[in-house]
Amino acid sequence: MVNKKKKKKKDKKSLGYKQRLNLVYSIVFCLLGFLVIRLGWLMLVSGRALEAKANSEWQREISVTATRGDILDRNESVLVSSANVYRLDFDLDAIRTHIKNKDVTKEEIATQIASVVTEVSYDEILEALNKKNSDGSDATYARLARGITKDVADSADDLGIYGLIVSRDVKRYYPNGNFLSTALGGINSEGVGLTGIELQYDEYLAGISGMKIGGYDSWGNRLPFETYKFTPPVDGNDIILTIDENLQYVAEKIAQKGLEEHNAKGVHVLIMDPNNGEILAMVNKPDYDPNTPYEGYESFEGETENDQIQNMWRNWLVSDTFEPGSTFKTVTMVAALEEGLVSDDDIFVCNGSVKFGNTTVHCWKHEGHGTQTLAEVLKNSCNVGMMEIGQRLGIEKLNKYIYKLGFGKTTGIDLPGEASGIVKSSDTVSAIDLATISFGQTNTVTSLQLMTAFNAIANGGDLIQPHIVKEISHEDESGNRIIDEEIKAAIKTDVLSDESTALLRSYLERTVTKDGPDGSFVQGYNVGGKTGTAQKVDPETGTYSKDKYISSMIALAPVENPQITVFIAVDEPSNGAYYGGEVAAPLMKELFEEVFKYMDSPLAKERFSIYKNVIIPDVRGKSIEEAKEILKANNLEAEVKGNGKTIVSMDTYPGATVKEGTTITITAKDSGQVEKQVIMPDLKGNTEEFATSILNNLGLVYEFEGEGNVYSQSVTAGNKVVKGTKVTITLKKEFEY
Repeated sequence: MVNKKKKKKKDKKSLGYKQRLNLVYSIVFCLLGFLVIRLGWLMLVSGRALEAKANSEWQREISVTATRGDILDRNESVLVSSANVYRLDFDLDAIRTHIKNKDVTKEEIATQIASVVTEVSYDEILEALNKKNSDGSDATYARLARGITKDVADSADDLGIYGLIVSRDVKRYYPNGNFLSTALGGINSEGVGLTGIELQYDEYLAGISGMKIGGYDSWGNRLPFETYKFTPPVDGNDIILTIDENLQYVAEKIAQKGLEEHNAKGVHVLIMDPNNGEILAMVNKPDYDPNTPYEGYESFEGETENDQIQNMWRNWLVSDTFEPGSTFKTVTMVAALEEGLVSDDDIFVCNGSVKFGNTTVHCWKHEGHGTQTLAEVLKNSCNVGMMEIGQRLGIEKLNKYIYKLGFGKTTGIDLPGEASGIVKSSDTVSAIDLATISFGQTNTVTSLQLMTAFNAIANGGDLIQPHIVKEISHEDESGNRIIDEEIKAAIKTDVLSDESTALLRSYLERTVTKDGPDGSFVQGYNVGGKTGTAQKVDPETGTYSKDKYISSMIALAPVENPQITVFIAVDEPSNGAYYGGEVAAPLMKELFEEVFKYMDSPLAKERFSIYKNVIIPDVRGKSIEEAKEILKANNLEAEVKGNGKTIVSMDTYPGATVKEGTTITITAKDSGQVEKQVIMPDLKGNTEEFATSILNNLGLVYEFEGEGNVYSQSVTAGNKVVKGTKVTITLKKEFEY
C-alpha cells in the first residue's frame, strides 16, 4: 500500500517534468519558427531593400560627364570645343559621417581644401559645408568648384576627405571670342545649352553621362580590393555648320565698321546660298563673348539686369521684326508680274503723292519722279508707282503672294526664338493700308523671312527653308568623320515662275548701276539689289518716329545665276544719314568686294565645289582590285591591310556617310568570315533610283510606298543592321513645311 502511494507521487512528478519540458520545446520551436519566418522575410521580401541600404552605406556613385561635341564651320574649322577638366562637389551626409568618424571640424576640412584648391576661398568652402535647404534643414549636396585642372583635382582627392567628390567635368571654349556668338549661343553652369545652336542641338551635343561606383569603409577610406563598376560616358556628336568662317569674318568686319561709322544701335548681316537655304554668315553687332557670357551687358537696353543680358544674347536676325520698307517692293512687283498685271512696257506717272479721302500718302521724293517704266519704278524706289501696282493687285492677290512667300509664319530655321511677324488679314485692310503695304509699311517681317522670299526670286521660284546646320557627325576610331545626319532643307518648288523672277532680277541689276541711287555697283560683277529705309514705330506714341530708322539693303550675285544673297540692316544710324542708299549700300559694296575676292580664290573654289558627301559602298567579299575600283568610283581612297585576296572587313562600316576623298581601310584575308553588319544610310531627299542602288549594294531588303523622292525610312539613319534587314521607304513628290 505504501509502495503504491510512492509510485503515484513519482508518476505525478514525472508528468509535471514532461509538461515543463514540452513547454520549453514549444517555446524554442516557436522562436525558431519565428526566426525562420523572419529570415525568409528578410531574404525574400526585404532583401533587396536591405542590400541597397547596406550598399548605400559603403558605396559612392560618381557621375562621369560626357564630352560635349564640337561645333565646326563647313570646312571643319573648330568654332566651339570642349576640354576635359574636373569638378568638386560635397556629399554632405558623407561629410557629416567623416566629421564624426575622424573627429574633425568643418573649419579644419575647409582649411585642408583651401590649401590645395585656390579656385575657391575658405569662406566659400565653409558656406558650402553649412548649406541648408529652403526649409532650414541640412542639405545633402553642395557644389564646390567646376573647371579645375587635373593637378588640383588630384591634390583634392589625395586629402582623403570622405564626401568630397572629385569627378570629370567639361569646360566649353569659344576660341574666337565673340565670333558668330549670337548664333552659336552658350551653355549654363551645368553644361546645358542655353541659347543659339548650343540650345537648339543640345540633345546631339550633350552626349550621355557615365557612372563610376566605388566602395568605402565606415571611416571614409577606399576599400582596397573593391573594384570600381564603371559605365563609360557616350560623348556628344559634332555639329557641322553651313557657316563659312572666311565669309563670317568679312561680314563681322563690315558690320563693326558700320556700327562705328554710323554710331548705330546695331548692324546686322546675313549671307546665304539661295539655292539650298544655307546660311554662310550671320552677324549681329554689338555682340558678346560666350567665354564670359555675363560681361558687357551694361550698354544694352533693358529695364532689369536680366533684360539687358537677354538683349545682349539676342539674335536680332531671327527674333526681331520690323517694317521692311522699300526692300519689300520686290515682293509686290513679283506678285504683279506673276499675275500678269504689269509688264516691261507699262508706264507709271509719279506726281509725288496719292490722296485717299482726307489722307495724303507721299512718295519719298515729294516733287515726284514723273513718267517711269516698270523697271524705273523699282530703280527709283517710287512709292507712288508701287501704290498703283498694289491697287492693280488688290489685297486678296497681294496677300496670296505674301503668304505664299512665307510671311506671317516662322521659316522653321534651326535656331531658337524665331519670330513670325505680322501680316494684316485681308478683311481688315483699308485702301490706305493696301497702299502702304505695297511699299513696305504696315506689315512686319523678320530678316530671315525677307531673305527666304528674296532667295525664291534669286533661284527661280523655289521657297527653301533656311538652315545653319549642315551635318551632325562624329569621328570613328580610325579618325574618319562619319556623317550621322545630313540636314536637308524643306522646299516648296515653283512658288514663282522662272520668267517673272528672271525679269525682276534684271530690274534689280539696274538699281545698282553707277547712275542709280544705291551707289553699290561693284566693278566687274553683276550685282542686283534693293535698298530700304524703314521708319521705326515709337513704342510710347504708337506712331512713326521722326528720327529712328532701319537702313537696309538686300542683294544677289551674279544676276544671271545667283550663288549668293546678302542682307544688311543698320538699326538707328545717328550720324545724319539714314537712307538705305546712303548707309547700307556703301557697306554692301565693300562687303561684295571682299566676298568676290574670297570666292575667286582657289581656296574658296575648292571649299565650295569639291568635297561632297558620299555613302560608303560595301566591298566586302570582293577582290582587292575590285574593291579599289568601287571605292575609286565613289571618290574614296583605299588602304589595304593583310596579305589575302578577299576583303573580309572595312574599318568604317558600309552605309556610313563620309566626305569624298576619305581613306577607307580594308582588310584582305584568304579565309575567314565576311562581316555582315552595315550602317543604315540617310536616304531622305534622294530619288527612288538612287535609294534602290544604295540598298541593293548594302544587301538590304526594301519596299517603296508612294511616289517621288524619299520622305522617310523605317530604319533610322546611323543604326547598325545586318544584311537582309527589311526597310520601308516612303516617297513623296513634295515636302511641305
